[in-house]
Order: sequence, then C-alpha cells, then structure tokens
Amino acid sequence: MKKFKLMVTCAAGIESLTAKELRDLGYEVEVQNGMVLFDGTIEDIIKANIWLRTADRVKIIVGSFEAKTFDQLFEKTKALSWESLIPMDGKFPVEGRSQKSDLHSVPDVQAITKKAIATKLGDFYHRRTRLPETGGLYPLEVRVNKNMVYELLDTTGPSLFKRGYRVAKGDAPLKENMAAALILLSNWHPKTMPFLDPMCGSGTIAIEAAMIARNIAPGIQREFVFDNWDWVSKETIRKVKEEADAQADYDSEFDISASDVNGEMINYAKVNAQEIGLLHDISFKQLAVQDFKTDKQDGVVITNPPYGQRLGDLEEAERLYHDLGEVFIPMTTWSKYYLTSDLNFEKFYGKKATKRRKLYNGRIRTDYFQYWAEKKRS
Repeated sequence: MKKFKLMVTCAAGIESLTAKELRDLGYEVEVQNGMVLFDGTIEDIIKANIWLRTADRVKIIVGSFEAKTFDQLFEKTKALSWESLIPMDGKFPVEGRSQKSDLHSVPDVQAITKKAIATKLGDFYHRRTRLPETGGLYPLEVRVNKNMVYELLDTTGPSLFKRGYRVAKGDAPLKENMAAALILLSNWHPKTMPFLDPMCGSGTIAIEAAMIARNIAPGIQREFVFDNWDWVSKETIRKVKEEADAQADYDSEFDISASDVNGEMINYAKVNAQEIGLLHDISFKQLAVQDFKTDKQDGVVITNPPYGQRLGDLEEAERLYHDLGEVFIPMTTWSKYYLTSDLNFEKFYGKKATKRRKLYNGRIRTDYFQYWAEKKRS
C-alpha cells in the first residue's frame, strides 16, 4: 500500500500532546511548530483522522521544494504527481500562505499553484478545455516559508474539533480539541479519580472527559473529506471505524460531574451529551461555584472560567476567580486546572500556580494555571 508523507496540524503549545497521540497509535513522528510529521498509508490517514483528539487536520505533503520565482513555483508544482490524487472532475480549491519569502503575494502564489496543477491534470486527462471541477472536493494548500514551498492536500475537511455532538452552543465555547488537550495535560486517571468542571457552559470539557474515559474515538461519528474520494476504499473506512468502535470501554464506571450557574447552559450541555450518547456518564447540575461542596477526595477540577474579554466585565471575572479560590484552595487533595487569558488570575484566586503553560484558545493567548494536589504524607 502506498505511503504518504503526512502533516498533522495543531494549536501552538500542544504539539507534544498531538505527537504523543500519534506515538500511541504506533507512528514515529517529527515535531515542528504547530505541526507533527509522520509517514502513513491511506489506512493510517483514516485512523489518524478518527482517533486524534488534539489535532486540527491531517494533510498529505504532495511535495516540498525551494522556490524564489514564480516560474520555479509553476514548474516544480507541475512536476508533482497530482494525477494520482485528483480525478479529472475533482474540485481542487487552493488556499495559500507565505512568510519571510521572496514569493510574498499570497493571491499570486495561489493562482500560479492552481494554474500549474490544472495544466498537469489537463495534460494527463487529454483535455484541451478547462477541467469541470464538478466532482469530489480535494482541498489544497500551498505554504511558503523562507522560500521553502509545501504543497498540501487536506484529508480532513472541517477541522477535527468538529466532533459532531455540539448541537447546542453557548457564548464563546471552547473548541473540543482544546478541551481534550486540557484534560490530557492534567493528572486525571478516569478509573480512580473524580472529575469536575464547575463552569461547564455547553459541556465540552466534561463530554471530552467522558469520551477519553470510555476510549471513544472522537471522529467515529463524523464524515471526512476523504470519504468521497474515489481512490479511498469504503471497505477500508468501515474496517478502521469498526476497529475503533471495538476499543471503546462501555462497561467501566466513572465519576464525572459538571455544573454551571446558568440553567440554560446546563440544558445545552445535556443535549450535547445526549447527542454523543454520554448523558448518563456525566452528572449535570445547575450550581453557582460558591455553593459547591463535596466530601470526595483526590479529584481533578478542569475549567475554562469566563475571562474579561468574554464577560465584557473585568471586575465580574475577578470576583469569579476569588470565588474559585475560596471554594477550591481548601480542597488540598484535588488538583485544579484553569484556562484563562487573565494574567492576574493568581492574584484574585489567592494562590500562585504550581505551573503555568501558555496556550492559544483560537487567537486568544491564554495561560493554563495548574495547581497540583498536595502529596500525601506516608
């Protein structure tokens, strides 16, 4: 089976998580800024799309080369084996980006790349007129960085964060792949530790926790752009999905709770959990943070509290951080993890974090404030 060079894109700051996911799937990887590279067959492409929790997209590297002129870009693009990937009626829109390169005009880079591919396909399919582009979608991207060109074919389609279960959304929801990253960056062990999101909004963090606990492949219910490619076997897709489904753990019991002061958001969260079939795995409750109480020990709190930019009221956000500290700092056997863009979070929470990690929630720079549980005395 043919092997491809593959690029998995992800948010800045979580490359190590995406790399670990790929290693756990059995692949050797190379980590770069915002991406992880590995080699794989079409079956591996399907598996990566179905299983990766923290990634954005899986792309085939059709070719890479240096180009300082548009003539070089045209000829070297045209020399690649596009005919092995795109059928005569394939629809192949080209997106572009350029950084620190002689070819700095993105519209020109896109147009010349498109022309080169159309010329190659036109010659191969013996067409003297324009290609129809009425068939399946083959989304292409040309990246130019320091005069190095990457020609890419996206195998995913809509980003991997779109699992398909979030049918009810609140304001400024956290992307599913970032929610999964927050959980994988924690010390949570599903079978032995209670889990809580006390500001759950539409439920994304709790639902991702339940999916991780049950080992449910995040892409099992969605479609991908490769589903409609004529050279990708429907039988192979079915086989990979069946293998993924067989690995799910539908029998173990877990302690996952989620609450929010807003009753409407709790209803949204329940609808979303029901959509993925995990409603009975999560205990949802309308509750203000300051009213939370528990006798449970050795748990994990992970939450994305509203910050000033989202609330539109910095003072309200600061009061919220104070309430979080009042409730959770005394829970010394629990580890606590908070994602916020407010760099003064520790001041209002009332305690310095054990560790801080810079992450990007969409385009917003955020910090992940981590408070580890106190070690038990022997």
